[in-house]
Amino acid sequence: MSSLEKIVIEPQTSATACVIWLHGLGDSGAGFAPVVPVLGLPSDHSIRFVFPHAPEQAVTINGGFVMRSWYDIKSMDLHDRADLQGVMASEQAVKQLINEHIAQGISADKIVLAGFSQGGVMSLFTGLRFEQRLAGIMALSCYLPGGEALPEQLAEANRSTPILQHHGEQDDVVPLFAGKMAHDALVAAHYQTTWHTYSMAHSVLPNQLTDIGQWIQQQLK
Repeated sequence: MSSLEKIVIEPQTSATACVIWLHGLGDSGAGFAPVVPVLGLPSDHSIRFVFPHAPEQAVTINGGFVMRSWYDIKSMDLHDRADLQGVMASEQAVKQLINEHIAQGISADKIVLAGFSQGGVMSLFTGLRFEQRLAGIMALSCYLPGGEALPEQLAEANRSTPILQHHGEQDDVVPLFAGKMAHDALVAAHYQTTWHTYSMAHSVLPNQLTDIGQWIQQQLK
């Protein structure tokens, strides 16, 4: 499997930690790369930010139009929305990207896996199943591929990994209840997840990014 194309933003000092941030449907890594200066990180932070591009593929729910997508979206039904084969193929690509940074000397427990919308689905799915403990998992405005069901083959290594879930109260793309359903499933399985909603649609807000920056610093200190 070839490595995902990506935008990499290096810190001013040598990187000792990494945030891998997965974009949403139809977007690219360039969509979230500009958030780094808005996170409020100290100027001497040592965090590498990686914004990979999803592969291009036809998306059923958009009339088969080809766009960047981590997996096909088959319907609006939460229990049959995500093409699981596609999810698992992208999981392998994301795992390869994580392992590339581990090979470069950044340990898994200094890597945060983050994502928005479809990318958030992938960060949850991949992070919960990754065999080494991660520093944190961030899932913004997203859901679980199985609706209220957690993925199979969960990794014990990430049973206590901090999870951050944010969702917009006026989200008309991924309804609030879809994110809450994922949160409830994680709580029921005793994961360490933090849930917060914002008065927004399917987007991110400046004050939310400040909150995210503080959370990232806490996990990577």
